Amino acid sequence: MFVVMTTTNELQVGQRSTTRGVTPPAATDRCAAALRRFVQGSVDDPRWARPSLLILLAATALLYVWGLSASGWANSFYSAAAQAGSASWKAFFFGSSDASNSITVDKTPASLWVMALSVRVFGLNSWSILVPQALEGVTAVGLLYATVRRWSGPAAGLIAGAVLAVTPVAVLMFRFNNPDALLVLLLVAGAYATVRALEHASTRWLLLAATFVGLGFLTKMLQALLVVPAFAVVYLIAAPTPVRRRIVQLLMAGAALVAAAGWWIAIVQLIPASARPYIGGSQSNSILELTLGYNGLGRLTGNETGSVGGGAGWGQTGWARLFDGENGGQIAWLLPAALMLLVAGLWVTRAAPRTDRNRAALVLWGTWLLVTGLVFSFMQGIFHAYYSVALAPAVGALVGIGATLLWNRRHELVNAVVLGATLLVTALWAHVLLARSSEWHPWLATAVVVAGVAVAALIAGGSAWLPRRAAVAAGAAALIVALTGPTAYALQTSSTPHAGSIPSAGPQVAGGRFGGPGGGARGLGGPGRLAPPPGGFGGGQGGAGGAGGAGGAPGLGRPGGTTGPGGGGIGGLLQGSTAGAELVAMLEQDASSYTWVAAAIGSNNASGYQLATGQPVMAIGGFNGSDPSPTLAQFQQLVAEGKVHYFIAGGTGMGSDGGSSASQQISSWVTSAFGGTTVGGVAVYDLTSGAGATVTDTSV
Repeated sequence: MFVVMTTTNELQVGQRSTTRGVTPPAATDRCAAALRRFVQGSVDDPRWARPSLLILLAATALLYVWGLSASGWANSFYSAAAQAGSASWKAFFFGSSDASNSITVDKTPASLWVMALSVRVFGLNSWSILVPQALEGVTAVGLLYATVRRWSGPAAGLIAGAVLAVTPVAVLMFRFNNPDALLVLLLVAGAYATVRALEHASTRWLLLAATFVGLGFLTKMLQALLVVPAFAVVYLIAAPTPVRRRIVQLLMAGAALVAAAGWWIAIVQLIPASARPYIGGSQSNSILELTLGYNGLGRLTGNETGSVGGGAGWGQTGWARLFDGENGGQIAWLLPAALMLLVAGLWVTRAAPRTDRNRAALVLWGTWLLVTGLVFSFMQGIFHAYYSVALAPAVGALVGIGATLLWNRRHELVNAVVLGATLLVTALWAHVLLARSSEWHPWLATAVVVAGVAVAALIAGGSAWLPRRAAVAAGAAALIVALTGPTAYALQTSSTPHAGSIPSAGPQVAGGRFGGPGGGARGLGGPGRLAPPPGGFGGGQGGAGGAGGAGGAPGLGRPGGTTGPGGGGIGGLLQGSTAGAELVAMLEQDASSYTWVAAAIGSNNASGYQLATGQPVMAIGGFNGSDPSPTLAQFQQLVAEGKVHYFIAGGTGMGSDGGSSASQQISSWVTSAFGGTTVGGVAVYDLTSGAGATVTDTSV
């Protein structure tokens, strides 16, 4: 380790000069002090703390950024919306799928705002889409360190940050463009503000914590609220102020949360439907329906009209869900350790005063983990394995806090035994997870178990009597054993392209439902080919996703594929389309004369064509193709007015859980009323070639 020391005597250049262009001494001293604080950290920290943090952050950045462009557009559904937001401020505000504002994505738009601003500054390419999430991940790791370090010391903070950094699902999400990356950052920021509020019963910090949660709501709606019980319970228990004031402060924080989360909802709800895009994911063009139904209570009950169905279609619910073949390798490596250390830590601090910070930290992160984990385990609606990234900060914090708490008390035999048992369980569980990928480095599972048994025995039986350096070496060995499995998965995830709507971390596992060999372009769908972004950033070849979505839910596979060099491929429910050069040239010709250069069923089907051309492409029916936007009559009117140039066949119909059949009616009308041609393997209909027929609008 090293510490950069700067003395006052070394910074005397220009000390007495007042000439323009020479830095005044006060400013120089302030810069030197700031640099010294950044490198050294707090004066209370040991000399190794800040350099270790800088190494952790640098390694995290490398893990999250290296080879990032290989994933191309990643989730083209969100990439297309970011492109639209970069071209139209109206699309930016609403989170529209296209710059002509036909329909929004089925989420609140905060994560899109970050990407759209990046595209405005740096242009449309894979880097401008994906780097913001990587930076959010590095920031989240640093902020988790700062949060845990305040009460539990730098060692606990470093362990917490390292666990978050190498959790496979975190590596996946911080290299992808789903909303989860920003959500995790905002929730960790909320935890930091809560910790600051607890120190002096600060209303200001508590309101800031609520504001971060509100912004999380604008990122991924009701999922952000799963941490509210953790923040509220720990403040009610441990804040150093009378109970009446605690209650009043929490009520004020609730109002701040509603304001931070509700301002955008209120604006969208009050704007007339004719003056804004259709609210994607709803059946009644209502942001409240989307918030409380499709993306809200429907996720818990499985009643999500217009979706692709919940229940067993997304894995069996129950206590074991987070440990099964689909989810275990994503998040569960240190989940048993976190739970064991939570229980042990609460027992150790059972007699502490009400405001004890160690216990407050355990309550904060333990409630976060338990509430969020139980909801994920038992929710009946759509559940994707990558949702579990929201558990990663809590797992990391509990491991860091619990391990250091017991380590500092290891002279008591029971604490040493618990530490050893925790490491042993972690090593055995890692063996189970690694064995699910039996053909992927099979020696690793055995090595982890052998090392785990040896180090666990050492810690349980003799760590209290070891010399200081030997004890430190034993602790470091324990950390290496615990992190070997997730780090191996993290490196595999970082080196593999991912695309589509259901990415998955790590290699293919026994018991997993989605993804192809090696995890390339993981998700439901067919060929893993990624559409290359402009400027040569295009990604490469992902692994096979299985023919027609083999192994996934029936009927959700990609109904087409690539056609060879220069060709294109129609998209599907969960995979974006690809556009060959001939089709791109066709769509770009005279594009300025039309509001939409094309229309296609389903957002993913439309997204690839929009990203390839940079021109608005209407996503008929929204994400699932099941939203009544537009209706047949509305689409016929748009065609009659000459606002839509082409209709591109393919894509999805409606979800298996009901919804509008308008997209099917539109497809039937177009194919019967207009002549089609095949361009690059894709059927295209010129909607300006004739008046077209009219049929009765029976959409709902």
